[in-house]
Amino acid sequence: MIGSLAERLTLQPEVSDALAAGRPVVALESTLISHGLPYPANVEVARASEAAVREAGAVPATIAIRDGRLLVGLDDEALEALATAPEGSVLKAARPSLSAALTRGGWSATTVSASMIVAHAAGIAVFATGGIGGVHLGAFGSPGALQPPTFDISSDLEELARTPMVVVCAGPKAILDVPATLEVLETRGVPLVAVGQAELPGFTARSSGIAAPWSVPDVASAAELAEAHLGLGLDSAIVICVPVPAEDALPDAVARRVAEQAAREADAAGIHGPALTPWLLARIAAMTDGASVRANTALIINDARVAGQIAVRLARSVARAG
Repeated sequence: MIGSLAERLTLQPEVSDALAAGRPVVALESTLISHGLPYPANVEVARASEAAVREAGAVPATIAIRDGRLLVGLDDEALEALATAPEGSVLKAARPSLSAALTRGGWSATTVSASMIVAHAAGIAVFATGGIGGVHLGAFGSPGALQPPTFDISSDLEELARTPMVVVCAGPKAILDVPATLEVLETRGVPLVAVGQAELPGFTARSSGIAAPWSVPDVASAAELAEAHLGLGLDSAIVICVPVPAEDALPDAVARRVAEQAAREADAAGIHGPALTPWLLARIAAMTDGASVRANTALIINDARVAGQIAVRLARSVARAG
């Protein structure tokens, strides 16, 4: 038997000690290391994200899977090993593929859904990622589309509806059908909150041009709202959306134009399923001469920093209540 989640957990000592002492911990995903960026940029961003969590006063816990173990916290050697694993050898693990990841040898990197599952099992309440997945363009079909409906909807949305965590990101990825993604989140009872602005962040752009379902003025208010949501016991996540730093953001109009163009090209080429997101991100990077990669890197690190700040505030609140 494969055993329960708890039986498969391996917590890095620093993470284990922090959780036992009630100190703030932030979970980080590992697919950006294995599938998001080339070496050495992948490990540099991973280390910078962990450093940003520490600067905020929290302990980082990068999550991955190796040889049947759910690793909560990676040391520097493990980060390097994952970052340099042979191309094609690392499975991209989500809820549907979690059991497969645990029954194969070698490395598997965790997406949003798998990272949330593991983090929650370990007792971590705050998770940072770049952007959440959602409803892909063409999932329900559209007038003039060259392909039939794909029903391509990320398992991230289901996980957000069933796992109570604070998820900090830069909004849904711009390559998605963002209005449809918001509708699914609303239907599934997942609050989505913009920080510091009325419009939803546009992933690599400051704004998506879409009104956020809810907004708060600052990180302190976001932490207060997150604490209230978790305290209600609704068994769903709350998504805190933080805009990419202004100095690194793509212009709003440019980000929307290249995302739409890349989506049309993918539709024409019949690209969908797990291959779609990496293809779209690579195509957008080429169309922006790498500017989207720089923005993506900046938002990942910024999300980790804000998640650390929120985790610190939540930990302080728990300590006061105790």
